[in-house]
Amino acid sequence: MKGKDERLTAIRQLIKTNKIQNQDELLDLLQKEGFDVTQATLSRDLRFLQVVKIPEENGAYIYAFSSDSSSSEIETSQIYIQDFLRGYLSIETSGNMVVIKTFQGHANTVCNAIDNLDIPEILGTVAGDNTMFAVLREGVTKAQFEKSMKEKFPGVEIN
Repeated sequence: MKGKDERLTAIRQLIKTNKIQNQDELLDLLQKEGFDVTQATLSRDLRFLQVVKIPEENGAYIYAFSSDSSSSEIETSQIYIQDFLRGYLSIETSGNMVVIKTFQGHANTVCNAIDNLDIPEILGTVAGDNTMFAVLREGVTKAQFEKSMKEKFPGVEIN
């Protein structure tokens, strides 16, 4: 059985030599190399290796190493926006509370994205496993919150 160090080396090599767009592609390539790895393990490995997605000229995103890319290539806010859009399922408001349902295990990532994008209408956030809560600042209306979210996250829908 191949170990973690060998797997990490293989991931580095595959990302450097291929234009990989998603985890499924990378998982297939690893399996062809003889690695028995789950999607959860691969996700942890990508985080450990500080792998990010960068845009190509054709609009597609591919994996790269954050240390290989200059700050002009990767805009941190774009990464947070993609994290949010990839992870959220629905958004509902009630008074000054916002409930965001996410894919299983994505609440922390979505919460982190919101916290790091400094959305002025949001006072604070708390994440669970597939649900996160945000508290709106005093006096912020649902319409103001919705407008801000749609500006920050194109295509987002709020119930």
